[in-house]
Amino acid sequence: MSEVNEYEPGTFCWEELATTDAAAAKEFYGGLFGWSAADTPAGESMVYTMLRLDGKDVAALYGMDPQEQGQMPPHWNSYVAVASADQAAEKAAALGATVVMAPFDVMDHGRMAVLQDPTGAMVPVWQAGKHIGARLTGQTGTLCWNELATPDPARAQEFYTGLFGWTAQTQQMDMGPYTVFLRGSQQAAGMFGLTADMAGMPPSWMPYFAVADCDASAEKARALGASIHVGPADIPNIGRFALIQDPQGAMFSIIRLQPPGE
Repeated sequence: MSEVNEYEPGTFCWEELATTDAAAAKEFYGGLFGWSAADTPAGESMVYTMLRLDGKDVAALYGMDPQEQGQMPPHWNSYVAVASADQAAEKAAALGATVVMAPFDVMDHGRMAVLQDPTGAMVPVWQAGKHIGARLTGQTGTLCWNELATPDPARAQEFYTGLFGWTAQTQQMDMGPYTVFLRGSQQAAGMFGLTADMAGMPPSWMPYFAVADCDASAEKARALGASIHVGPADIPNIGRFALIQDPQGAMFSIIRLQPPGE
């Protein structure tokens, strides 16, 4: 277990679930990952729920309003830490992104903007104030990876390396070319290209949460009302994963990472 006190720019720092049924989502993820929930009023009719593990913030969720529900299905928002939300939004626009939500303050918690990359995927950026993001990493039930599905990997690579200063390494895997983005020498995220058999899947960033046993966790998710779309399946030299759709429709993955030397 590792408690986090700061995120370097270009690091995924926070996961936020937009859902159609906040109460049911709290029950599902609490049952799956052991997260507790703490509700906080966030405006006249909105409640923002912090999801916690061992008393530490690891993610959040909120109920989508009718307008948002009409525009998109339930989904996870994956935030990237930046030194300046304003500068990131300006640079993203110059690189071909759409600034969906211009930079704004979230009380004293931080400052954010919501961007849509040139291939269609949403990526919020977060300039930390009192809230840095997830406080725990390196244990089961916490974020361990983020992966971009995009129809144009070359364009996405150009955008993200330009925006966050990442470098990219692409290798051939069973599913096709897979790109790992690096922040310095540290792995930052992954990316793959949407194929013809994935028709209808929107460009998106998806979180992976670490589990101790992928098969047992996938079966627990199924028992709690989720659908298992892929796996459990092995990724050679990486671990064993499953792609899951929660009962409200949001997609995420779980993975049991292979320990070094195993």
